[in-house]
Amino acid sequence: MAKETVLITGASSGIGMGLAKLFAADGSDLVLVARREDRLNELAEKLKSEHGIEVHVLPKDLSKKTSPKEIFNHLKKEKIEIDVLVNNAGFGSRGMVSELDTDLQVDMVQVNAAALTHLTSLFLPGIIERGQGGILNVGSLAGFQPGPNLAVYFATKAYVLSFTEALAEEISNPNIKISCFAPGPVKTEFGEKSDLEDSLLFKLSLMDLEPAVKAGYEGFRKGKTIVIPGLKQQIVPFLNRFTPRLIVRKIAKKLNS
Repeated sequence: MAKETVLITGASSGIGMGLAKLFAADGSDLVLVARREDRLNELAEKLKSEHGIEVHVLPKDLSKKTSPKEIFNHLKKEKIEIDVLVNNAGFGSRGMVSELDTDLQVDMVQVNAAALTHLTSLFLPGIIERGQGGILNVGSLAGFQPGPNLAVYFATKAYVLSFTEALAEEISNPNIKISCFAPGPVKTEFGEKSDLEDSLLFKLSLMDLEPAVKAGYEGFRKGKTIVIPGLKQQIVPFLNRFTPRLIVRKIAKKLNS
């Protein structure tokens, strides 16, 4: 594999950290982005020591609209070209739209969808010009249906799925891979932070982190447009095609309650 530089957002824990480890094991240099600088530095030192790669740390909060352009400008100034962009940063919060904090919900749209779009639009032209690399967007199984009690989160992941599929169709170069990794619930900090640990959704279908991330990574390397890890999870989009939307909404509401 040719030497590449990979930018990963939300790299300080969970899926982002798991993907960073897999890219590092393949010899890729990394740019790690997240809010928690201490965690990023700890991960960077570990990966540099284990794999002999270059790792750059950029502590940024993607809920701020200026962050994507600041990341891009910093790397341009440092003459660091990004071959693979991994848009992993994202968060959710359980509750009704009428009851959740408004700023929190707007920030969710900014991090999960707007920042992902902004970063893609900034880095994709360089990837196309060099004729190799790709974009790995971390979506969710949530993107295949509406999600009462997690309405904004599910909606942002539907956007990620649709955006990635359209992007994949726009790119004609087979050396440029465009993938949406769409896992179901995974054992990370997400469940606790989103207040979902006691939900029926997490009790019924929680996956271990390592196999889920490995499936996402391998699917991207193979050029798959949509990657859903786990047989149980892969059934969901199929069933949704043949189930009335009213039923789908009611099932999702029950699982998220």
